Amino acid sequence: MPTVLRSGPYRLYFYSHEPNEPPHVHIDRDDATCKFWIDPVALVRNLGFSAKELREMERLVIDNQQELLEAWHEYFSD
Repeated sequence: MPTVLRSGPYRLYFYSHEPNEPPHVHIDRDDATCKFWIDPVALVRNLGFSAKELREMERLVIDNQQELLEAWHEYFSD
């Protein structure tokens, strides 16, 4: 599970066994977790985050979209 970004209390990472899904990132804080598609940015799943935090994380993914996509393609390239 490579961590690709840390921002405040949030850890953004990939699972190494999900290369057949569209580019996405998992985000954790304490016991809460969510998953966002990277392009286009969209919430896939949420377990424990408030709507306010989800908006903050969506902005975080949007602001770092290019870097996240590059990291995804680099990690999962053949």
